[in-house]
Amino acid sequence: MFTIDTETEDIELKKVGLELMFMTPEKCSDPEGISAVELSKHLNMDVEIVKKKLRILLKHNIVRVIGINPKLWKFDEYNFQRMDEEDPVYNLLCSFDDVDFDRYFEY
Repeated sequence: MFTIDTETEDIELKKVGLELMFMTPEKCSDPEGISAVELSKHLNMDVEIVKKKLRILLKHNIVRVIGINPKLWKFDEYNFQRMDEEDPVYNLLCSFDDVDFDRYFEY
C-alpha cells in the first residue's frame, strides 16, 4: 500500500496524476491516451519516474492502460470519484492549494 507523509508530499505523483486528470484529447498524440514517454516530455520529468508514478496510480485504479506497445495511459474519472476519501492518493490529488490551473486550461 502507498502512504504519503504529509510533510513530504509526493510532488511527482501529484504532477503525473493532475496532468492525467486534466488531460484532453487535443494534448495527446493519440485520442486513446498518452504514453509514458510523451507524458515525461510534457512534464519535463525522467521517464522512469513517470512510469513508477503511473504504476502507483494504476494500483489505486485511477488510471487505465490501453494497448501494449506503446502503453497508453488514461485517467479513470469514474473510479476516482468512487475512491475512499481517506485514501492518501485521493487526498493528494484533491489538494489544489498549490496548483496552477493556467497550466491545464487555456482561457
